[in-house]
Amino acid sequence: MFTTRPELTGDFGMVASTHWLASATGMGVLERGGNAFDAAVAAGFVLQVAEPHLNGPGGEVPILLWSEAEQQVSVVSGQGVAPAAATIERFAELGLDVVPGTGLLAATVPGAFGGWMLMLERWGTWSLADVLAPAIHYAEHGVPALERISATIASVEGLFTNDWPTSAATWLPDGHVPAPGSQLANPVLAATYRRLVAEAEAASSTREGQLEAARKAWYEGFVAEAIAEFSAKTAWRDSSGEVHGGLLTGDDLAGWSASVEEPVTFDYRGHTVAKTGPWGQGPVFLQQLALLDGFDLDAMGHLSADYIHTVTEAAKLAFADREAWYGDTDVPMSDLLSAAYNAERRRLVGPEASFELRPGAPGGRQPRLPDFPAPGTASNAPGLSGARRPQGVGEPTVERNGIVKGDTCHVDVVDRHGNMVSATPSGGWLQSSPTIPELGFCLGTRAQMFWLQEGLPASLRPGTRPRTTLSPSFALRDGKPWLAFGTPGGDQQDQWSLNFFLSVVHGKPNLQEAIDAPMFHSEHFPSSFFPRGSRPGVLHVEDRVDPGVLAELRRRGHEVEAQDSWTLGRLSAVARDGAFLKAAANPRGAQGYAVGR
Repeated sequence: MFTTRPELTGDFGMVASTHWLASATGMGVLERGGNAFDAAVAAGFVLQVAEPHLNGPGGEVPILLWSEAEQQVSVVSGQGVAPAAATIERFAELGLDVVPGTGLLAATVPGAFGGWMLMLERWGTWSLADVLAPAIHYAEHGVPALERISATIASVEGLFTNDWPTSAATWLPDGHVPAPGSQLANPVLAATYRRLVAEAEAASSTREGQLEAARKAWYEGFVAEAIAEFSAKTAWRDSSGEVHGGLLTGDDLAGWSASVEEPVTFDYRGHTVAKTGPWGQGPVFLQQLALLDGFDLDAMGHLSADYIHTVTEAAKLAFADREAWYGDTDVPMSDLLSAAYNAERRRLVGPEASFELRPGAPGGRQPRLPDFPAPGTASNAPGLSGARRPQGVGEPTVERNGIVKGDTCHVDVVDRHGNMVSATPSGGWLQSSPTIPELGFCLGTRAQMFWLQEGLPASLRPGTRPRTTLSPSFALRDGKPWLAFGTPGGDQQDQWSLNFFLSVVHGKPNLQEAIDAPMFHSEHFPSSFFPRGSRPGVLHVEDRVDPGVLAELRRRGHEVEAQDSWTLGRLSAVARDGAFLKAAANPRGAQGYAVGR
């Protein structure tokens, strides 16, 4: 099988991520005696600088990790919550029926810093100064501007110049869009992190005391004060077309902290897959496995018409349940993953493509779906099309019709001790919200994933997490820790990751071969992003798939939109395989790399 690069094999350590600077940073930590948790944190902060259009300090991070000392999988929730003032009534007073996709109204508590710090304190060994040093260096001296960074800034140049001057000051050096390959620095962000280190070291002489002091400075000290003041005292144009201030306060930040949780798991063909709880979309991966467990994918053959059709139709059913049941509330996961429920749901997979959104009734509960914008409409954003454009390598950073979106990053690490990390940082994109001038970063917009309708699991409620699309993955094989993996891509994350996992389990290729294999996904179900449109029946398939397969899928009713050969999926992965450690990364986009020895 053709591969773009080799699967890496060694016994010391492996790091794979969506940017080569983050992968090299993480490997450097391992080489200097740090463990997988130290390496992931350092790499995560570098991603904020190297891929600012895909994540930032004002965003969030869910993490799945394996601790060799504890012999268990844990979830770190670095997902912030909605502000106390963020109510459905408040948005109705503003004339909004969908949370804007940009600006201050969509901000939740920025959880990434708390999530990284919690993992570092509990499982790591390095100091705050050490893990932040690479990010400070790159923010101070600059990184090579990716072509996509330049394109993103060019797309919002008018917005920055006309409406968001603080963003223009940060991202339009000398008043111009940075050219691809030019040196892009963020000295204000570097100063923010330097001040955090200085305050932490002044507060305590111990590693743990310094980490606690840094958290306090972020959520109660100078960072929180700047965020609260900016949110309360400024107002900016957002994707609703109107000018709005923010709802986030100092009390919201001070009252939140990252948490450690148990994963949700499902056993599939000798493998146990672990995901976050249903406050994120992670369990939809497990529901797809539960449905597919009743089909003979081996007999169908990888990427055959039968295979793609079956996997796609199962995805439609699982994601319909995501829409009806998932949220930061009591979700009937045991029923959703039960054998009886999935045997019943499996019968809905017919010979032709479905164009319906069909949630189930787990435990006899009757589903309720949100009032989605009709396909091709955009709710409260006049003139904007709700039908989503082709996704390319992930959620589009900026759509030409004026809807500003962002994508995501990912990092996986395994060390010589056997510790493993899968983390998916996102949010706080440079194009998502105006830059806070004292801090050098902007707030996130994850609240756009709440519904402004009462009585739904994902309804906007103060103090709850939005049903995020961020979805790192971990798998055990025969009860032993095996694979940490994930991808950017918004709603596509738990389709692309699933396709990769199924390929490895059923086709038995190595990690790089599975990542390089042609990818596909459905756009059938409603988007988690403003303006929440859908494209029923639409199936994206890379055009490397056999033309006869595409023709057969069309005959079965799928609206196949063939995509360029290397455009879908941005996976990376690390593994423990007997005496060896392994790693692979995505060639699409020419920036993801795995390193190791």
